[in-house]
Amino acid sequence: MHSQATPSLLETLRTGTALLHVALEKRLPFFSERLDTEWYRRLLQAYYGFYAPMEVALYDSGLITEGFDQVLRVKTPTLLHDLNALGVDERTAHALPRCTELPTFDTPDACLGALYVLEGATLGGQVLRREMAQRLGVNADNGGAFLDVYGAETGRRWKDFLDYLGSLPLDTPAKQRAVDAARSTFSCFEQWLDSQEVLL
Repeated sequence: MHSQATPSLLETLRTGTALLHVALEKRLPFFSERLDTEWYRRLLQAYYGFYAPMEVALYDSGLITEGFDQVLRVKTPTLLHDLNALGVDERTAHALPRCTELPTFDTPDACLGALYVLEGATLGGQVLRREMAQRLGVNADNGGAFLDVYGAETGRRWKDFLDYLGSLPLDTPAKQRAVDAARSTFSCFEQWLDSQEVLL
């Protein structure tokens, strides 16, 4: 029986990552007056350098609990599409630096923590998409598709993901492993973007 005293996996993930989430958001340059098309392109290149190896590590781990539709939720192809639209061809994109300091995905719980971060990132995209459209004239066709990767489906896919999280019976140590991986994903992402000199 699920006791009310035990926080859900979602609550545990939310509280466990809140500070890291806020810290990263403050450093992302989307709302900076200095952000121009060149900086935006470098930012997306850095995102690609993280998401490409990250998604491979996650999806090739074979440890993602059943019920998560990888085909529907993979984001690297959309980033590649945006980079192409911004003048970065496939060969140049594939030669871009890749993050090698990734979190360890050695349990299904760790995979859940990372997926929580990647899926949660799609929610803020709506606001960013509008901002980039106003400021840089970027839309889904010319380099902004990743910011609104699920389009009109965003809300529904997030709800589906929360239902998926809620359906998994995790004990306290398993929840902790999920939180550790989520925190590690935030930290690795921030350190990577920092190393690519695209943060504020």
